[in-house]
Amino acid sequence: MRFVAESGDAPALVVDGDGRVGPSPMQLLLHSLAGCTASDVVDILAKMRVTLDDLSLEVTASRAERPPRRYTAIRLLYRAAGLDPEDRPKLRRAIDLSHEKYCSVAHSLREDIAITIDVEHA
Repeated sequence: MRFVAESGDAPALVVDGDGRVGPSPMQLLLHSLAGCTASDVVDILAKMRVTLDDLSLEVTASRAERPPRRYTAIRLLYRAAGLDPEDRPKLRRAIDLSHEKYCSVAHSLREDIAITIDVEHA
């Protein structure tokens, strides 16, 4: 149940169907979604000239009980640190732009997956 994913010059990645020595394919899907939208948000904020010390995402999801055990709901919790209070609306705008327009991973998911977005400020 272990496979090595290789893509051009990128480092190889172990994909483990059991999730013991590497992320499972379903975990990788969530990692991909988080990485895609986080990259968008940081890039958009930079273009808005907004300073951000740290951005992290916590991703949780619900899966169907029967095969195919696809995701039925995904929750993304963005945690932003070092953001001036007056820039908080810009963070939310950057998150919305990522999900509405730019994040190709989010746009590749089924439309009936409920994606919830929350934000915490440190």
